[in-house]
Amino acid sequence: MFEFAWPWLFVLLPLPWLVARALKPASAEAGAALRLPIALSGFDLAGGANPVARWKRWLAWLAWVLLVAAAARPQWIGEPIDLERSGRDLMLMVDASGSMDTPDMRIGGQEVTRYGAVKAIAGDFIKRRVGDRLGLIVFGSQAYLLTPLTFDRDTVGKQLAESAVGLPGRETAIGDAVGLAVKRLRERPEDRRVAILLTDGVNDAGELDPAKAIDLAVAEKVKIYTIGIGAEAMRINDGFFGSRVVNPSAEIDEKMLAGMAEKTGGRYFRARDTAELAQIYRDIDRLEPGVDKGQQFRPIDELFFWPLGASVLLALLGAFAPQAASLGAPYLTRTREAAS
Repeated sequence: MFEFAWPWLFVLLPLPWLVARALKPASAEAGAALRLPIALSGFDLAGGANPVARWKRWLAWLAWVLLVAAAARPQWIGEPIDLERSGRDLMLMVDASGSMDTPDMRIGGQEVTRYGAVKAIAGDFIKRRVGDRLGLIVFGSQAYLLTPLTFDRDTVGKQLAESAVGLPGRETAIGDAVGLAVKRLRERPEDRRVAILLTDGVNDAGELDPAKAIDLAVAEKVKIYTIGIGAEAMRINDGFFGSRVVNPSAEIDEKMLAGMAEKTGGRYFRARDTAELAQIYRDIDRLEPGVDKGQQFRPIDELFFWPLGASVLLALLGAFAPQAASLGAPYLTRTREAAS
């Protein structure tokens, strides 16, 4: 839409008229301010109330109106555009070792594996991270980068959905996963480096010790949120001897995960079921907010140069047009005399 940024400046429109009323007219007895030679006396075509003087007066008024309009800053304001703040550079590290195939989670009343629950809940978390660069690492006996940091959330979610337990090996290389995440985040701005580690076990593979990986994360200012996943009670069938209740998460190294989170400025979470896992991702959303889409801006095109340019042209026309007419007057007079 079109609007003036400073419309109050239009109160200056009657200023020339007020000045003319306030100032006394020049005395006729003072004589002409400029005496022309006799040879140029025929150039005086503006004496009295002739049409040229009236035209010049209206031209001056129009130039003044355009000048005031330019000072009021005419603008064309475009459609509102969402102004998104810069998001996080967030690396997801997901345990895909053999133990993640344990069916101790439930979704919609159905038994699912830990990895199945992670796919469903972390997939929803990925969709919500609008404006973040997301990356995905899966780890087992080794750590693999499935998706580098990218704004393409659909690709990250698809890679997670298509990954499988045991693909990177059956053991758990937590240190290697953290080291790989730090390597990928170290080139990003310091205040945006965030990693989320989800595992159900203890580090029993890989080349990098978790303690050294933590030191690397601290040195590179990478904040790590750690999640230990797995139920604390699960009934298993012993066949002929009936069934018994076991703790399928006895191997989770909670002390190491809590220490990693504390030293890097993150938090440790424990997910015993899918409800807790979903709440954890909501908590991380709150602790590491994405972009703020509530702010908007409208692109503004300044248009003051149009009325300003027109005002200058009219002023030049008013200044030079009478002189041009006067210079042509003797020629017109001689032409009329020759014709008569």
